[in-house]
This record gives sequence, C-alpha cells and structure tokens, in this order.
Amino acid sequence: MSTADQAGTSMRSVSGSSSAEPTRSMSRPSGPSSAAPSSAASGSSAPAPQPARSSGRRVRLTVSRVDPWSAMKMSFLLSVALGIAGVVMVAVLWMILAGMGVFDQVNGLVGQIIQDGENTFDIMDFLGFGRVVSLAIVVGVIDVILMTALATLAAFLYNVSSSLVGGLQLTLTDD
Repeated sequence: MSTADQAGTSMRSVSGSSSAEPTRSMSRPSGPSSAAPSSAASGSSAPAPQPARSSGRRVRLTVSRVDPWSAMKMSFLLSVALGIAGVVMVAVLWMILAGMGVFDQVNGLVGQIIQDGENTFDIMDFLGFGRVVSLAIVVGVIDVILMTALATLAAFLYNVSSSLVGGLQLTLTDD
C-alpha cells in the first residue's frame, strides 16, 4: 500500500488535460500511517511526531442531471411561499399608508386640482383594500404558475446541456 493510499489521497486526472489533481477520498484512514518512521527503527523511546493534518477532505462531484419532477416540486413550494409573502406585504403596506393618511392627502390634492363640484374624486374607488389585495392574489397565482414552469423548463434544459458538456463540477471540502 502506498503512502498516498494510506493518507486517503488519490490522484485523479482532470478531463481534457494531462495534469493530475490530488483529491481526498471520503473514507478516513483506519489506523496509524505506516509511512511514519517507527520508534524501534530510530532507537528512541518517544513516539514519533504525527505529520500535520491537512485542512480538510476535498471531494470533486459532478452534477450530471437534475430531476425535473423534483425541480418542479421545489419551485412550486418556493413560489407559493413567495406569493403568500407578497400578498401579506401588500396588505401591510396598504395598512401603513392608510394609517399615515396618504390616501386622504391624495384625495385632498386631487380635489383641489379637479375642482368639480358635482363629481367628487375618491382614491379608494381605485385603491381600496379589497381591490389591492385581490390584485396581489392574482399576481401571486400567476407568479406560482410561471415560476414553476420556468424552473421545470430550466431542469430539462440543464439535462440536455449537461449531456453535451458533462455537467457542473463542484469541489466540496470538509472543514
């Protein structure tokens, strides 16, 4: 067994190049390294110092395929959460603006500009709470449909392109 095999290191060539890059295997060494000098050979009774351990294991992985069904489920879940958060955000923003009196100030400003005695302008006819929240719900539903479809399409496109170029290579380290 070589020293590289005992330490859990192997040489792996990078595709398309002639150089080799050391990578760490996922298994830890099971016993003391036989490459370290033994105390009997050196004549000393003190144990030999252990070599400094590297910062962590490195593993190179390739994402070669993304399952479209799982991408669709995950994107659906995330887009529903974003849609609900958007509706809540719009409702809270409307309540803050109403509490600050912004809508009353806009009514007064538009009333001064138009000055029509028989037709009064009320911004709440256009920006009432029910209308604003209903519009936010419609936008949220459209968002859910589009985001789910786009993520599923992106998974299919990734699978096609990764079959051509080999996928996305990741290097993970164990710190």
